[in-house]
Amino acid sequence: MRQTTSRTTPALTFGTLGLIAAAFLAPSVFSSPVQAQDPQWRHGMSTVGELKYPQGFKQFDYVNAQAPKGGEVRLATMGTFDTFNPVLAKGEMAAGVVGPVSSASGMSVGLVFETLMKPSMDEVLTDYGLLAEAVAFPDDFAWAKFRLRPEATWADGTPVTPEDVIFSFDKAKELDPKAASYYGHITKVEKTGEREVTFSFDEVGNRELPKVAGSLLIVPKHWWEGKDAEGQPRDIARTTLEMPMGSGPYKMTSMKAGSTVRYERRDDYWGRNLNVNVGQNNFGTISFTYFADLDVAFEAFRSGNANYRWENSARRWATSYDFPAVKDGRIKLERLENDSRDSGVMVGFILNLRRDPFKDVRVREALNYAFDFEELKRTIFYNEYDRIDSFFFPTELASSGLPEGRELDILTELKDKVPPTVFTKPYTNPVGGDPAKLRDNLRKAIGLLKEAGYELKSNRMIETKTGKPLTFEILLDGTTIERVALPFSQNLRKIGIEARVRTVDSSQYTNRWRSKDFDAIYLGWAQSLNPGNEQTEFWGTTAATREGSQNFSGLADPGVDALIRKVIFAKDRDDLVAATKALDRVLLAKQIVIPTYASRDMRIAYARDLTHPENLPEYSVGFPAIWWSAAAKAP
Repeated sequence: MRQTTSRTTPALTFGTLGLIAAAFLAPSVFSSPVQAQDPQWRHGMSTVGELKYPQGFKQFDYVNAQAPKGGEVRLATMGTFDTFNPVLAKGEMAAGVVGPVSSASGMSVGLVFETLMKPSMDEVLTDYGLLAEAVAFPDDFAWAKFRLRPEATWADGTPVTPEDVIFSFDKAKELDPKAASYYGHITKVEKTGEREVTFSFDEVGNRELPKVAGSLLIVPKHWWEGKDAEGQPRDIARTTLEMPMGSGPYKMTSMKAGSTVRYERRDDYWGRNLNVNVGQNNFGTISFTYFADLDVAFEAFRSGNANYRWENSARRWATSYDFPAVKDGRIKLERLENDSRDSGVMVGFILNLRRDPFKDVRVREALNYAFDFEELKRTIFYNEYDRIDSFFFPTELASSGLPEGRELDILTELKDKVPPTVFTKPYTNPVGGDPAKLRDNLRKAIGLLKEAGYELKSNRMIETKTGKPLTFEILLDGTTIERVALPFSQNLRKIGIEARVRTVDSSQYTNRWRSKDFDAIYLGWAQSLNPGNEQTEFWGTTAATREGSQNFSGLADPGVDALIRKVIFAKDRDDLVAATKALDRVLLAKQIVIPTYASRDMRIAYARDLTHPENLPEYSVGFPAIWWSAAAKAP
């Protein structure tokens, strides 16, 4: 389960959906939800296997329990921010308030707010108690209950209560359409004990739902229902730049609207000695400075005004890291694949099927023939990237060749609902790289467009019925992808298609993808090794028309919906892999995105006093949570 958008939701990760109500009775608010069952309390939970760490474990294996406390991290990030409200789906959230955040932002954790459970960085889809000390659920996963830690408190010393959990859930579903989908199969949250809350689900057999519930971000009800420093009532339904109060290991101490934000480590943090926190949250201060220009942000790092950087440009990595601080060792360079080991990805130019030109799959397929990845790899990518050819690239879940075995059985069951080509034609991207291959690809594109009712007249691709030219806009968030989009646009122009490239600021970009006001955008989806409920948010019909959903393309297809259910209710790992491959194959046949490229490596540069454990966790770089400053003092 994993979701990806510009606003962070519980576990990038950032799924939920189903149908059948789970029946149970709660005789009183402080009784067990199902008297006939008495499932054991667990210190952790995993959706894919057994827990690595036993009850009472002292610390995660990947941390340095003796890491010194102090020092600072200074980060340069892109865009701007205009809110610290972690619940409302409006505005641009300031970096660091919540987590987890994608590696692209350089962060792996939230600083101010916490969730009921905390993911392990060396296990797949496994969580241990954070705000909650234990979780329980029956064999059919009809509900899940969490027991809050008695020592868990907000920064003002007020205990974290079941009422906070209920408030957080209700407001998330009310104020964030994506959260309403993510938590769609949680029908209610009730207080069922002095420190106990129970999440009721509307279907049984969905093993991800306890994890979904445990990922809920908890905010303080009493604070949001109180008054600010000026005596004005707070309103969680509005954006705010009032510095937030949470339960997490850091507090925000200063900010400049849209420009900078600074956090300091809390010496009074309630959870500093928890086993899931030992050796973590080591830096004394973490600050972010926002930039509108990537080159300016890089100069800030090169000049020492930032001391950690995730490099997303192959060209810059290959040509610009030869400055003195690198040469004399003050800046270290590393390439790490940890953050990619438990994930797949699809990223590219996503086409909005709500727009007339893109309703025809032949038009969508034709556009892919104009994207010359091989030429870009040679000229601007420094051979750093691979072409994406799966929605689960490059994991074992990716389809290939023709379907066989259980995957074929699943597709055959749905034969009347899936494209017939999935049985006879493996998906492959066009291959370019030289003028002859590009000409051949463009001829194939023209042929597809002709089948779809277009013809090339006076160097313009015209719809024969209406006489309208085929034009569209490619919307970008910042300038990074312009070097990819412009050559693509130029190739389209060779076959009479005008594809205008438009770059906007982060706020406008976010508002437009949320409202589905675009022709094509450059964005993508991250996937876990255990896909499930989030697939409905990505491709399901119910999400196609909902504002703010991650079904960016507007795909609404009964065959896809049926395959999503096969994934969610797979009976074992083999069945899950087969169902996911079948879903992948059908999504590829739908041609909703022009796949671009990805790398398994994360390229990082950082000041030599920033230190990480010798053996990083299998599935994360762990920055900044488990890193420390060599200049700081021992605890």
